[in-house]
Amino acid sequence: MYKDYPAAYQVSKGAALQVDKAFYDRVRESGAGRTLIEQFEVPIRTGRAWKVPAGHVFRVTTPIGPQVGDFNVWNANDPRERMWAARTRQLQGAHVSTYDRLWSNLPFLRPMVTITDDSLAGYGIDEHGGRLHDLLGTRCDPYVNKMLTGEDFHHHCHSNLTRAVLPHGLTEFDVHDVLNIFQCTGLNHDDMYFMKACPAKQGDYLEFFAEIDLLCALSTCPGGDLSLPMWGPDAQDPLTVCRPLGVEIYRLDEALLEGWRSPARAAYNGNHGLLIPKAEWEK
Repeated sequence: MYKDYPAAYQVSKGAALQVDKAFYDRVRESGAGRTLIEQFEVPIRTGRAWKVPAGHVFRVTTPIGPQVGDFNVWNANDPRERMWAARTRQLQGAHVSTYDRLWSNLPFLRPMVTITDDSLAGYGIDEHGGRLHDLLGTRCDPYVNKMLTGEDFHHHCHSNLTRAVLPHGLTEFDVHDVLNIFQCTGLNHDDMYFMKACPAKQGDYLEFFAEIDLLCALSTCPGGDLSLPMWGPDAQDPLTVCRPLGVEIYRLDEALLEGWRSPARAAYNGNHGLLIPKAEWEK
């Protein structure tokens, strides 16, 4: 067992990494202070995109039983701003839960969502080092599948997300590294990525607070609950362990949002040390 070592990115007083836990506790416990405004299911081996206004809450749920979902998120008003999985791993962790945030890419660098509730928060770390809600890996895709198996399969998460965002004017080039919701993963002794069977039960959920206006997309992974191997000598078609995922979107009472403001873009001016000469009319 390795000795514990401090994280590189440390939280200092007043820094952007500090979370107002009392506010997010109030959101989580809002009860009658929230109104369900939309609810739908994402069928097996498909994807769907939807919008969430800033200051709203949404949940991803397991309405039938265990199922992994691959999640992407963009700024609804400027899709150049999107979730940055690598920086989120560094700032929050390789697996996320309550009070963790998903951060956007440069030059925006701000929290896009904050996780307000996680019915599986008690899972912790299992005997193999597995944890839930993974940012270590990324979406399955037909390109790797073709390379490994020689076969075409059009319902990988990358393909599902691509089809889901096309009606919103986005393309395959906009699909990015994902948050694997309900997925149990880790690194083995060879420092190789592993995936375990999803421990979610019927009715489990992961809940998010929208810090900015969002476009979200979710794929119900074709691997289902990941209890069956998809590649290698023991590979099986996991169709029998595929289940839908649910999405619920809630509007919060204005009183609950008192004191909250949508986060601004990163304060850095973006000049990168370059000196910009004055125009002739400014001299």
